[in-house]
Amino acid sequence: MSKNKTTQTQASVRAFIDAVDHPTRKADAKVLNALMKRITGWAPKMWGPSIVGFGKYHYKYESGREGELCVIGFSPRKTAMTIYIMPGFSGYAGLLKRLGKHKTGKSCLYINTLADVDLDVLETLITSSVEAMRDKYDIA
Repeated sequence: MSKNKTTQTQASVRAFIDAVDHPTRKADAKVLNALMKRITGWAPKMWGPSIVGFGKYHYKYESGREGELCVIGFSPRKTAMTIYIMPGFSGYAGLLKRLGKHKTGKSCLYINTLADVDLDVLETLITSSVEAMRDKYDIA
C-alpha cells in the first residue's frame, strides 16, 4: 500500500509564510492563518512542504487506503491561494454564490486574492466545513 505524501511535519509555519515570494499571497496567507486559527482553536501545522493545516482526522476508504489529513488548510500557490475544504462543496452552493470571484475543485477552493471575496462569507464557509468534519470524524 502506498504511503500518503501529505503528512504533518515539524516545519515552521511562520518560516513557510515568511518565505512566500508574492507579497499579496504572503499577506493573504497571514490573514488566512489567523482566521483559521481563530475559527478552529487549533495551532497551525505544516502538512507536506506547502500546506498550512489545522486539526487532523483519520480517514479510511472502502479500498482499505487510510491516512491522516488536516481538517482545514490552505496553501499560497503560484497561480492561486488554495483553501482545502475537506468535505467538498455539496450543500454550499448558496455561500459560494455570495463568496465572490473563485474556482473550485473537488475539495479545493481557488482564490486569486482575498480582496476578490467576501471575508464574512469565507469565514462562514470555513466554519461550516470544520463543523461538518467534526460531525463526520473523530477529530484530534
